[in-house]
Amino acid sequence: MAAGDLPPAEEAAAVKVAPAPAVEEGEDLIEIVEEGSGRLDIVRYVDHVRDLSAGAIATFEGTTRDHFAGRRVVELRYEAYAAMARRRLAGILAEARSRHALRRLAVAHRLGPVPAGEASVFVAASATHRADAMEACRYVIDELKASVPIWKKEVYDDGEVWKENREFLDRHSGDGPAPATAKAGGCCGSKVRVQEEA
Repeated sequence: MAAGDLPPAEEAAAVKVAPAPAVEEGEDLIEIVEEGSGRLDIVRYVDHVRDLSAGAIATFEGTTRDHFAGRRVVELRYEAYAAMARRRLAGILAEARSRHALRRLAVAHRLGPVPAGEASVFVAASATHRADAMEACRYVIDELKASVPIWKKEVYDDGEVWKENREFLDRHSGDGPAPATAKAGGCCGSKVRVQEEA
């Protein structure tokens, strides 16, 4: 039976979108998960960073929450310049390695719609000691939010808004903290500017 012979609903279900190929830089794994590829494979990323000489594995999972500023959030939608995002992520992982004694790193970011309760970004780091693994996770997610060309739209049950990360605004406003010293608030600081669509 040819694809055009299926009813529209079954034809759409028969189309599978392959995930973007993962990029492995030495011991590091970088993945931009294209729209339609499903959830992040968190077990795969944790398994990737496992190492017999590592005494610690630290992770960060960024999920879509169901509310923001009193509004119900239905989903987040992510868009990216994928090739540039991968290059920048490779640079961030190299920077994390230069700052901390790490064994392995993995970072993945999902594109397209991410419903409430699901993960959009995941970072895993292994190191001989926990402090290096934990600080590397913080560094990677903060730098990702500040400098990787991935854009987020928050979709509410009554509208939608493109969002800017506080880390990006701090970095590009000229009066924010430098990347190496930006610890206060970190990745979990509140949003400082929201652009409403007319």
